[in-house]
Amino acid sequence: MTQQYPKADEFMASTHEVENQPEPLENYNLYLADKALQAAVEREGASWAYSDLIAFGALVGQRESIELGFQANKYPPELRTHDRYGHRIDQVDFHPSYHQLMTTAIEHGLHASPWSDPKPGAHVARAAKYYLHTQVEAAHGCPITMTFAALPALRHQPNLLKEWAPKITARVYDPNNRPHTEKSAVTIGMAMTEKQGGSDVRRNSTRAYAISQQGSGEAYELIGHKWFVSAPMCDAFLVLAQTTNGLSCFLVPRWRPDGSKNPLQIQQLKQKMGNAANASSETELRGALGWMVGEEGRGVRTIIEMVATTRYDCMIGSSSGMRQAVAQAIHHASNREAFGARLSEQPLMQNLLADLAIESEAAMTYTMRIARAMDNQNSEHEKLLSRIATPVGKYWICKRTPNHAYEAMEVIGGSGVMENHIMPRLFRESPVNAIWEGSGNVQCLDILRAIEKQPEVLDAYFTELEKAQGADRHFDTFVRSLKSEFSDISTLQYQARTIADKMAVGLQGALLLQHSTNDVADAFCKSRLASNSGLNYGTMPSGLNCAAIVERGAPTNE
Repeated sequence: MTQQYPKADEFMASTHEVENQPEPLENYNLYLADKALQAAVEREGASWAYSDLIAFGALVGQRESIELGFQANKYPPELRTHDRYGHRIDQVDFHPSYHQLMTTAIEHGLHASPWSDPKPGAHVARAAKYYLHTQVEAAHGCPITMTFAALPALRHQPNLLKEWAPKITARVYDPNNRPHTEKSAVTIGMAMTEKQGGSDVRRNSTRAYAISQQGSGEAYELIGHKWFVSAPMCDAFLVLAQTTNGLSCFLVPRWRPDGSKNPLQIQQLKQKMGNAANASSETELRGALGWMVGEEGRGVRTIIEMVATTRYDCMIGSSSGMRQAVAQAIHHASNREAFGARLSEQPLMQNLLADLAIESEAAMTYTMRIARAMDNQNSEHEKLLSRIATPVGKYWICKRTPNHAYEAMEVIGGSGVMENHIMPRLFRESPVNAIWEGSGNVQCLDILRAIEKQPEVLDAYFTELEKAQGADRHFDTFVRSLKSEFSDISTLQYQARTIADKMAVGLQGALLLQHSTNDVADAFCKSRLASNSGLNYGTMPSGLNCAAIVERGAPTNE
């Protein structure tokens, strides 16, 4: 008699039950799930935005919103230089998800709300929204940031500001490739660097020739190239070019006023390791029409106000990436058991998770404090503080993000390396802000330049630290040591990174001592400011309340 065996298809779907695997972190309110952010918004002067931020946090935390980020990066932009008939069009096509992300950002004012509706706390509220939205997808933040940053530069040319500001600040996203004269809303980009100079823009070779008269507000034709133009489908760009009187700033639209295409030609899109949803390009200017912004020969002075604002947004973006990374790590560890216990309750894992949570909160707290300074530029102290603390924060926060992303990925394990998880994208995105808008060394030199030109910025910095004096012995010792770093000016440039490191953690420590929980502040001071602080995440000293820190950082709406 032949033995009968069950058919294979009877077992195909029943080999095991999936268990001990966390559900995806979605359909939650990103704002209500962030206790530290809520406290910062209240403290820094934007409590009036509470209801709006709750609604926005719910929107961006929906599964459908999170999926937009995955789709926009799965289907990167594509360049079409010519149409089927051979006409030059320089068209970059994006996946619909990218346009939806842009629509959400602009309709909620991330590109201009402090300019269109200036009031106390406007920068704080806008920073909080930007912080939430870039947790979903960071690459679309580039054109949002540049559009936001363009207004301070355009103020140097009132006639251009009057023409362009209403369309820049409009809460409408119009991605159509047509002249700005036919659109009710526009986005603005920036084109500074060239092959031979990079950050040293004074080596730029692109030249501008006056069409009629020379000087501010006049029309010029630009000939040359730009090595890195991000978001080339913006409607206009602030561009640096040489004139007979030196490097000057110009507003160059994609289309001429007569409806013809301006010869700002895209050569190719950059192949980047991250920031995939955003197009970055190499371009050539073949007689492109532009108008001078600000004084002739003072182009760096004009555009630096745009650059300073974009550097601030780099701080927000990196802080945002940290928050999403630690949220993913704590969510995973709180919903998975290993070796007989929940991961988040195991001492070594608690050490690591708490360390990551502290770094995230310190970055966000620092960033939101600078938002308040931006809201109060009529105060000399706040103006000086933002001048020195912006390059310090841009340097430190952006530089801390890559290792933070990696450690969060390691918490999640093998699943965190898979492309259907957000962690690979966060990791690839993590170095971008440290390099864009001036790399680490550029920021350090800017810190020294600020101190040399305005020594009072250092006084403003230490005034902020004095607000926490006496709260922690490690902090007090650290501040005394930091002050001594400035005693020998002959070694300042060589030691600039060391000084920037210390200035960053010093201000973070002061802010956490004043505004965070005792557990977070104590752990920060002992792990970052004490002489025995560890070099890697997860090496904090004993005696800390890591469980409370992890609970504070958990992405729960309770």
